Amino acid sequence: MTNGSELGVTTFTMASFSGMESMNSVYFCLFFFLYIVIIVENTSLIGLIVLQKSLHEPMYLLVCNLAANGLYGSTALLPAMLKHILSRSHQVTLSSCLLQVFTVHTYAIVEFTILAAMSYDRYVAICRPLHYHTAMPLSKVYKIITLTWLLPFVAFLAMFSLTLNLRFCQPVIERLYCLNYSLVRLSCSDTGYLNIVGIVTVFLYTVPQIVLIFYTYGHILKICVFSSRESQSKALRTCAPHLLTLVNYSIGCFFEIAQSRFELSHLSFETIYGMSIQRIRAPVLRIFNGKRKIQAKP
Repeated sequence: MTNGSELGVTTFTMASFSGMESMNSVYFCLFFFLYIVIIVENTSLIGLIVLQKSLHEPMYLLVCNLAANGLYGSTALLPAMLKHILSRSHQVTLSSCLLQVFTVHTYAIVEFTILAAMSYDRYVAICRPLHYHTAMPLSKVYKIITLTWLLPFVAFLAMFSLTLNLRFCQPVIERLYCLNYSLVRLSCSDTGYLNIVGIVTVFLYTVPQIVLIFYTYGHILKICVFSSRESQSKALRTCAPHLLTLVNYSIGCFFEIAQSRFELSHLSFETIYGMSIQRIRAPVLRIFNGKRKIQAKP
């Protein structure tokens, strides 16, 4: 461990991995299997949509974008976890930790932004079906996809720049992977203002998407109430996979925020593991939802 008087702590110990040592091989096989499944299935999904011209429609392009983000997020998270499971020291350098902070957080914001964009697509398809192709041309979809990546990266970078300027005095991270708030808590200086900034930015990252999701599904529900049973069934088949993914992802995010913002050192490793696996479940669930959407295409 490196402790310089000027640089502060530059190597951290991921303490939560110590609770996994008795079943290292089991956890390694589980996470490795999940990573392979995510890589193979998401890559297959992306390849299918890209190569099949009949799937070059807004909904499938957004599903493809979601799968690409799943690859990005799982690669930011799982390889490092596999390395720590096999390691005896469970140490990570400051630069590696900062890189994981940036990739995991941008993955989370991009994911929620894509889900919000998908809700708008479903709103146009169900509430304005005659104007769907006019309202959602491919040129507009490509712009939406670009913005779902660009805006979260720029937005988080503004917050992340404050973390980059900190000096760290404590060497232990009580987590399985690096998150911004967990790292900020180890700073040598008073970070009360950063806690406030963090809470404000969480609202700024999520409120616009939440408003859009509630607005679109509010209109969809209104249309369904006054529609025929056949139309209601079609709307349900169209929206159910997206809603299932959205609910699962929201639950995962809730546990992540609770785990990072509150003191959970008194909890057993099995409890913390149960919370952390929520983030991994989302890409796996999305794989099957994406396949269901494609298989349901007439």
